[in-house]
Amino acid sequence: MQPLIFEKDPTFWYETLRSFGHIAYGGADFGEVVMTAQRIAEGDYDSWHDEWLATADRVAAEARAALAGGHAVSARDGFLRASNYYRSAEFFLHGAPDDPRVDAAYTRQVACFRAYAELVEHIEPVLIPYGPATLSGYFYRGTRGATVVMHNGFDGSAEEMHFFAAAALHERGYNVLTFDGPGQPAAMRAGLLLRPDWEHVVGPVLDWLLSSSSGAPYDVDPERVALLGASMGGLLAPRAAAFEPRVKALIAFDGVYDMGAVIAAHVGGDRAAARAALEQPEADEFIRGLMAQHPVARWAFTHGTWVTGSTRAGYALKMLDYHLRDGVAERIACPTLVCAAPDDFSFQGQPEALYEHLTCEKTLIEFSAAEGADAHCQSGAQKLALARIADWLEGALR
Repeated sequence: MQPLIFEKDPTFWYETLRSFGHIAYGGADFGEVVMTAQRIAEGDYDSWHDEWLATADRVAAEARAALAGGHAVSARDGFLRASNYYRSAEFFLHGAPDDPRVDAAYTRQVACFRAYAELVEHIEPVLIPYGPATLSGYFYRGTRGATVVMHNGFDGSAEEMHFFAAAALHERGYNVLTFDGPGQPAAMRAGLLLRPDWEHVVGPVLDWLLSSSSGAPYDVDPERVALLGASMGGLLAPRAAAFEPRVKALIAFDGVYDMGAVIAAHVGGDRAAARAALEQPEADEFIRGLMAQHPVARWAFTHGTWVTGSTRAGYALKMLDYHLRDGVAERIACPTLVCAAPDDFSFQGQPEALYEHLTCEKTLIEFSAAEGADAHCQSGAQKLALARIADWLEGALR
């Protein structure tokens, strides 16, 4: 899809499209997104924050007033939109995670989503034991026993998963459990950095879900538990499923096979050449130049240093370990759906590579520009994408 605004900065355009997509499940309103975007200076992270924060504050204040006046539906809708707008406000600031604006907007994102959850009643916040720590998430009570566990990827939150799949699957009767794992927003606040061996994240989540330790009478059929990973979660979730037999169906939304190949493409060369280049003293200087030329690299390296606790070069080196190579993809035994977007600015070719290496029962859905669904995670076409995902899941868990 050609940019309708922010033509020189694909990250600003995609993040705007991301909120357009969330309109489908109540996370935005078209006019609010357009008017906010028009006030933003392209490429200016401070401007992005200030304008989205202003919109979020206005919508949240109106929601609080509606609640005080006894208008529960209006309050519910306002809190949900405000939550997404606060998420967007702090999105580009992670190059300086100590900036007080980061936690201020994040805290309001969570508070607004929880205010929404209280008003709909079928969503409850949960804390999942994870070693000495806990993982924050939400359980959506369905009506059919089948359960979808889901998480975001490199930069999204459990709250945002409401728009990416949770609401769509819950309205079809599924239980849904969303959570933030290491490197994701709530876990980052607890000092848990991103890790590649995601089976050690999903394992404790399933332990909690499928045992009485959850402390709640959840109706969960252990033979109908699916796992969905969005964005870079399309690598993390398959990694977990390769080692976790309790996952009975897998959705990579979209699929990612090898982050090392993505990094090597930026650095120029194969994995070995990329590693050698990134271990040189001048690597950070090279990356600074790359960031100055490419908006996607600018954002990825600033955010990546935060979620991995590394330097820019250190982040890139760590990404070489995020892959499904060496027979990992081939270990996946459950039915698997891989989604692909032809105009994905981060992961072109990655879904197809994952699909090629799968030896289980597998399905590839290739979305198209003609459908308005060619962007990363089909942003802007959420109803279409999630209908196809849900219909596939119906058969996979039957």
